[in-house]
Amino acid sequence: MNKLDYSGVMPHTLGFASRRGKYYDVNDILKSGSPLNEDAIAKFEKLDTVYRTLCAVLFNFVPTSGHPGGSISSGRFVSSILYNNLDFDIAKPFSDVNDLVVYAAGHKALGLYAMWALRNEVVRAFRRELLPDENLQLRFEDLLGFRRNPTNTLPLFTKFKTKALDGHPTPATPHVKVATGASGVGVPAAFGVALGALDYFGENAPKVHVVEGEGGMTPGRVAEAFAAASAMRLYNVNLHIDFNQASIDSNRVCREGELKGDYVQWNPMELCYLHDFNVIYVDDGKDFNKISAAQAFALSLDNKMPTAIVYRTIKGWKYGIEGKASHGAGHKLNSEGFYAACKEFEDMFKVQVPRFSGEGTQENIEQCFYDTLLTIRNAIDSDSTLSYFGDAIASSKERLLGRCRKPLENEPKLQHIYEDEIISEKNIPEELGIKPGGTTTLRAVLGSSLGHINKISNGAILGVAADLIGSTSVNLLGSGFHEGFYDSVDNPDSRILAIGGICEDAIGGMMAGLSAFGKHIGVSSSYGAFISAMEHTAARLHGIGEQNKVMHFGGHYNTWILINAHAGLKTGEDGPTHADPQCLQLIQENFPPGILITLTPWEPGEIWPLLVAGLKKRPAILSPFVTRPNELIMDREKLNIAPAIEAINGVYALRKADPGQQLDGSVILQESGVTIEFVTKVLPRLDKEGYNINVYHVSSAELYDAHPKEEREALLPYTVRNTALGITGFTLPTMYKWITSFEGRYNILHPFRKGYYLGSGTAESVLHQAGLDADSMYDEVVKYIQAKTAVEN
Repeated sequence: MNKLDYSGVMPHTLGFASRRGKYYDVNDILKSGSPLNEDAIAKFEKLDTVYRTLCAVLFNFVPTSGHPGGSISSGRFVSSILYNNLDFDIAKPFSDVNDLVVYAAGHKALGLYAMWALRNEVVRAFRRELLPDENLQLRFEDLLGFRRNPTNTLPLFTKFKTKALDGHPTPATPHVKVATGASGVGVPAAFGVALGALDYFGENAPKVHVVEGEGGMTPGRVAEAFAAASAMRLYNVNLHIDFNQASIDSNRVCREGELKGDYVQWNPMELCYLHDFNVIYVDDGKDFNKISAAQAFALSLDNKMPTAIVYRTIKGWKYGIEGKASHGAGHKLNSEGFYAACKEFEDMFKVQVPRFSGEGTQENIEQCFYDTLLTIRNAIDSDSTLSYFGDAIASSKERLLGRCRKPLENEPKLQHIYEDEIISEKNIPEELGIKPGGTTTLRAVLGSSLGHINKISNGAILGVAADLIGSTSVNLLGSGFHEGFYDSVDNPDSRILAIGGICEDAIGGMMAGLSAFGKHIGVSSSYGAFISAMEHTAARLHGIGEQNKVMHFGGHYNTWILINAHAGLKTGEDGPTHADPQCLQLIQENFPPGILITLTPWEPGEIWPLLVAGLKKRPAILSPFVTRPNELIMDREKLNIAPAIEAINGVYALRKADPGQQLDGSVILQESGVTIEFVTKVLPRLDKEGYNINVYHVSSAELYDAHPKEEREALLPYTVRNTALGITGFTLPTMYKWITSFEGRYNILHPFRKGYYLGSGTAESVLHQAGLDADSMYDEVVKYIQAKTAVEN
């Protein structure tokens, strides 16, 4: 090769191409004037002093937990949202028409509780008529429950029927829509809520104000969600970023000037602008004048793009501990540092917070905690200038009423899905083409079934796949609606979403948030090998959120459908990285009863009845497992096996042994590939040889568990489970529920029985390698029958 001299090659500066989103500096905005006068700013300063004191108090009495620093640094811009901009009715925390604040930064829960309780207090003190019943409030008395378990029996907790406030936000707290806090899930969940609101209400949709910090923007699913929000044009999103540069381990999360970031080499303005957001930079996030100006300007923008406001702040400002040291830690219980953090409040209101004395029992600490809250309450009651904020909440309600928010004329009608006269497990729609002897794929029947239901619900189902819309047949749920990807401005009638491309993480969070809004069912799909693991965290948080909502306030779970497509060994050509038998084990029975239901149909005829039965149980997550290849639609009558409707029981006898003959044994099957192989090839040979066996199939562990104990025993007797041979195309532990004897568990046929991951190839070759082909299964069943007979004789 020639020796080349590159010394003359100079680098170019790569700038951003043209953006729909625009960049603004608050100092330019202020040239048009300030929304707040000096008197109002002085009142906000006073309120913030109370708020920061509450943050210090909460951490003090629940030491070693909570996050005071970020709660404090975000407090000033959150208070401006609540009292200046949010259109909502405090008496109706679950109203669909309310603007929302979502703490995607769930570690700021301490701040959320302090902010919510302070809002409640100023309304109690000055506009009590606006408040709902106590169970729908967050009172000062409820702050006694911060990070407390519901089983707590401390005297005041019991006396005041205190709410147990989780360490990160959940809908157990009024005005909290989704559970947040786990590794970036909050942003996509909040954007999903915004999508639901926008698709249901249109241009007059509620605003969704999302609170996050730059550290919370570092998870990959957040960038994925940003891409989705701009592609879909979720213009009802206002993202408020607490840019304090401090995380648990770093005091320079992002690059700043010439100094490299410890974690990332962007700053929040760049990341948001890259993703086509409107960006407003506030160089001093402590300045109420600048905060209010930026927020008012954001609400005036009408270019139909999401907006981010980035506030430069100081974590732990005036707390006495700043930066990363205040992220998850604070002053020790009743220390001089804590009392110093309260001094500004004491001087302002000419009071003294109680000094702790006596033994350090939990009862004494709780009493001092409450006495401190009473001191703050009395200060609020005695200061009439704070009535400004009670009046502001009244104005919020008036603005909301003035907006006259109503659903679109042709809005989704989710409730139709749950009406028996419209949709029934027993009546398979003709359009699905479920005719014995035909061929189709399980995924296509699932997609078509969702498409049929979507038409009935007027588009209440929105679907997305990880760049696999056609491959996983999710595109079929959008049949009959506008083609292409959803865009709130140019293509709002499409039911197919684009969420960042190959982005299962954000997809899960956004579909959870969409479903949580309550007017849609979100559907996510990808290879089971990927999606069951990558969306597990979002599924957990959705389950936690829905359960807390129902436990504390009633109602029902809002369902998200998580499709494990291309599941199992018959995706063999893609190899062991994709043909994954482990996916079911990750979620089956790993959630509290009723939260998540798995569906494991084996042939196309089971899809419709299982889907409808699963939906009507109204789980928080419904998770079907469907395969990729074409399969025969079984002529069950010809095969002398039970009708497909029996699948809705969760476990059913495909065929019962002849009671008039000696029973040779029982086989319990799970997973499509092995069941098809067994029913079409093994069972006829066993019949020909005269073997008399029970054959059961597991179609849904959770639907089975939903039956009373007596019915479960009738469906699959314990005596059968204790003597049966188990065969599964999933992993060994998924069969432990069905096979109960030690010897039976040892003999279960499963993909890893030979001790290794399987190779690539046709479905038949992979089944053969696993010992789950027809010949191998036949030999094992005969061996099992012979061993059973020998023991009995």
